Amino acid sequence: MATSTQKSWKLQDFTAHTSNVKCLALGHKSGRVLVTGGDDKKVNLWAVGKQNCIMSLSGHTTAIECVRFGPAEDVVCSGSHSGALKIWDLEHAKLTRTFTGHKAGIKCMDFHPYGELLTSGSVDTGIKLWDIRKQGCVFTYRGHDKTVNSLKFSPDGQWIASAGEEGTVKLWDLRVAKLLKEFSEHKEAATTVEFHPHEFLLASGGMDKTVHFWDLESFKLVSSVQNVSAIRCLHFSQDGECLYTGTQDLLEVHRWEPARTLDTVTTSWGKVQDIAIARTQLFAASFNGSNVKLFVCDLNKITSSTNSSESLSPFAHGNPLKKSFTKDNLKKNVSELHDETQKVTRVAMSRESR
Repeated sequence: MATSTQKSWKLQDFTAHTSNVKCLALGHKSGRVLVTGGDDKKVNLWAVGKQNCIMSLSGHTTAIECVRFGPAEDVVCSGSHSGALKIWDLEHAKLTRTFTGHKAGIKCMDFHPYGELLTSGSVDTGIKLWDIRKQGCVFTYRGHDKTVNSLKFSPDGQWIASAGEEGTVKLWDLRVAKLLKEFSEHKEAATTVEFHPHEFLLASGGMDKTVHFWDLESFKLVSSVQNVSAIRCLHFSQDGECLYTGTQDLLEVHRWEPARTLDTVTTSWGKVQDIAIARTQLFAASFNGSNVKLFVCDLNKITSSTNSSESLSPFAHGNPLKKSFTKDNLKKNVSELHDETQKVTRVAMSRESR
């Protein structure tokens, strides 16, 4: 139970699977749902704050290594140790798609903002782009030397950012199906990437305890922030004014120009796996053995904004001097993107057959 002065507290601790939990994800649209995957080959759905499982989905033949909600939280994708991907319709509690093609376990995935495309990263070092409608692989991106740890679509759906175990962060252009830029400043494994919700800014975190901020217009390093331990997850605030960083038993709040830490909140969540925001609360989830722990941070009590007398950041939303992600024509962009990637795929297949 929270007190009037607490910034963070444990909401619940419950048994989520009959064997070890392997992965989990919060719903980032509402912040109020949770999906877990386990060694028992089950995908389980939960309501944050409730003890009973809403739904348990079966169909995988090996342990679940990765799970993620679709943008509207009406579907879930799960990836297994064998490399199979399955998409589940939550309204009807049924399997709608199965994708195979990865040669090893799935480590990460992300849904396109419009939901018709899916990207997945694997221990096999490959990144695949899937067409959910036509049930096939559109393209395979190769460039990482080791496991792909994290994948994120840009808010306009035209780029993918990836973080690799070898320490590199890569930016891929979906329209021409090729590598756009590579960032190599992390000294150890790159663990996670996160796009700013509005501006051309990318944050990356790594085992080297560092968060880097990248200007995606100039492709240059904006700044870096050092944390106490390895970076496990990142999440920009809803207004894009700060970045919440999840590490072992800590939530840190950062700004990037100039780089500084606004607040540090001590928790007992262990190896946090995901964070999401619901109104004035930040939810965090972790697992240990067969149990899952959920924590709450009161954003009203956490310093997340700078003094109004400070100069406006070039990345402040609406700054006419900086480029912003355009989402107005997202549906049209997705259709055009699909046509372009199909053309690229045909060219690539033609080259391979020669």
